Amino acid sequence: MSTSLGEKIKRHRQEKGYSLDKMAELTNTSKSYLWEIENRDTRKPSGEKLSKIAEALSVTTDYLLDETAEPNNEVLQKAFFREFRKLEEEDQKKIEQMIKLWGRKD
Repeated sequence: MSTSLGEKIKRHRQEKGYSLDKMAELTNTSKSYLWEIENRDTRKPSGEKLSKIAEALSVTTDYLLDETAEPNNEVLQKAFFREFRKLEEEDQKKIEQMIKLWGRKD
């Protein structure tokens, strides 16, 4: 089953509980532009806008553009690591330490 870009954006936006206004704020775009992307297949966002949308929804641009892709563990991991790489090195180390502690089977 194929899912259009607009359908994916709308579904994930609603799952996160974001209104069009909130999504517009997060992506630095207008509410009407987002509405058109979600509801009209004629609108195709630029790479920059698509990246901001993907980031706000915690998915990848590849996932949004692939009409046959569904959100699986790989998509979610890529989005997580994109956010992880943005953290300060000190915060990354703290997260690595937490993962090591959770992985222990004492």
